[in-house]
Amino acid sequence: MKISLRDKFPSMTVETTKGTIHLPEDYSGKWFILFSHPADFTPVCTTEFVAFQKKKKRFEELGIELIGLSVDSVESHHQWIKWIKENLYVQVDFPVIDDEKRIVAQTLGLIHPNEDDTYTVRAVIIVDHNGKVRTILEYPKEIGRNIDEILRTAKALKMASIKKVFAPANWPHSELIGDKVLFHRGKEDDPALDKERGIFALSDWFIYKNMDEDL
Repeated sequence: MKISLRDKFPSMTVETTKGTIHLPEDYSGKWFILFSHPADFTPVCTTEFVAFQKKKKRFEELGIELIGLSVDSVESHHQWIKWIKENLYVQVDFPVIDDEKRIVAQTLGLIHPNEDDTYTVRAVIIVDHNGKVRTILEYPKEIGRNIDEILRTAKALKMASIKKVFAPANWPHSELIGDKVLFHRGKEDDPALDKERGIFALSDWFIYKNMDEDL
């Protein structure tokens, strides 16, 4: 099985380092990010876990929870987390799923035979408050993820969903419009009010505005 954008996240019960979790039901009304990694006690994955933990508060400020996954046991996860704390001085405190039987990985399509027929790829799945899959990112095992880019994607996606706007390339540092956002003008919108509303129109289809409201 391979999930796609806007699919309902498959219902499943998983064992984690924080106990039993029912996905996506236990996160009803919340956003969460599930990220898979090939294996515990591997160097690239370790750097990713530390990076996710250090950005965890930023994700939580956006109302987004983190969940890790690999095809290792809960006991292995605990031992790895202990090693990280003792050697890198970072306490990983988000749940990590036990998937020794690869049921979750197979259900979500996270094992790519041409990449590795045993371990999961480095995937990132962003799920919204309705349990819908909104973003899927996949990386090869050789490349660690850019957590700032995942944070940017999550923030832009929540903004787009709540405010009905669109994030330009490299937002919020667009070479064209800076931290402003794109949007479609509604039939009720009066172009004569653009200036006082902070709206800029280069054409009837290229319209952007300030976006300084909190999510």
